[in-house]
Amino acid sequence: MITDHFPMLKGLILDMDGVLWHDSEPIGNLPDVFVKIGDLGLDFVLATNNSTKTVEEYQEKLNNFGVQVKSKQILTSGVATFQYLQDSYPGKKMVYIVGSESLKNDARKRGFTVFLEGEQKQADFVIVGLDSTMTYEKISYAARQIRSGAKFIATNTDATFPTPSGMVPGAGTLVSAVQTASETEPLVIGKPASSLYIHAMKVMGLTPKQVLCVGDRLATDVLGAQNGGFNSAFLLSGVNSLEDLKKWEPQPDIVAENLTALIYG
Repeated sequence: MITDHFPMLKGLILDMDGVLWHDSEPIGNLPDVFVKIGDLGLDFVLATNNSTKTVEEYQEKLNNFGVQVKSKQILTSGVATFQYLQDSYPGKKMVYIVGSESLKNDARKRGFTVFLEGEQKQADFVIVGLDSTMTYEKISYAARQIRSGAKFIATNTDATFPTPSGMVPGAGTLVSAVQTASETEPLVIGKPASSLYIHAMKVMGLTPKQVLCVGDRLATDVLGAQNGGFNSAFLLSGVNSLEDLKKWEPQPDIVAENLTALIYG
């Protein structure tokens, strides 16, 4: 069992894409896995760089897989982005978003005014996440806003993400386009910054040594855990492989084929 490897373990911070599922296909028997996590007395938070869905949409997706999760147990880079802006710039609410409709709707719910392409107004922030309808017009408008003074925020910089049919472009691909066009580096909110992990740890009321961060990406999930002083688990069910692991230093604390193998191993 995972608690045999980590006697102080009290909580898990789990990535989602590549750990719990590939797009619409679950990885393993998720209801059984989460029952086992509960039986071991472990708390958990799901923390993802993917900003395309709201917390409620992730809850619905998990429910469809037979797993019930409280809203406070789901943390996305989108949620973390809006929280950062509200905490750091409380009077600024004008945003242009390259991202999903869910991300835009979440911004509106939190009191932000979301610009459309071509509006002759100055945004306070340009937020770039994963947008499956990316266009030249969006890149151009985002770059103009940034050059005119908008702060450039990236929800995450994952270059790809796994699907049942293979890897597809991630938010990082779009961030790079806007960065090139604006000649400006973004502030990145998601992993490998440790802020998502620290937020999740506080939700559980634990310390870094009581937490295991679980993910499939070395340069985001594992590096983010290492940056924050957390234990890290690398799973081979998603983006990176054993060949990638051979070139990675420092090594994660534990390696497993998938989440089932990690929890039961």
